[in-house]
Amino acid sequence: MSKDMLREIFRLQERFDQAVVEHRSLQYSKEVWIQKEVLAIISELGEILDEVNFKWWKDTQEIDHERLKEEIVDVLHFFVSMCLKAGIGPDELYQAYVRKNEENFARQEGRTEREGYAWKK
Repeated sequence: MSKDMLREIFRLQERFDQAVVEHRSLQYSKEVWIQKEVLAIISELGEILDEVNFKWWKDTQEIDHERLKEEIVDVLHFFVSMCLKAGIGPDELYQAYVRKNEENFARQEGRTEREGYAWKK
């Protein structure tokens, strides 16, 4: 995904969020909005689990790729909405992701002071 695609996702999400707030007359504090976004993400993650046969006590069914994709996109929808509510834009998110990715590689490769991460050789 290019940074332009990420910016477009944020733009579309902000437009949608504004419409929902306006048409539903919603007014919450930043903290309550973020709590609601987290709960929505948890709900969507549960729907993903349902799509990938996590219930070992039931007969499995073929995974519906389109439904799975839809649930994953729903997680992204609420995640981006949460970023917006927290004041995190696409550029800041991208930069934070790149830094964290580098840190995660450093941990896995044993190049940090943090113990318990390094890959076994």
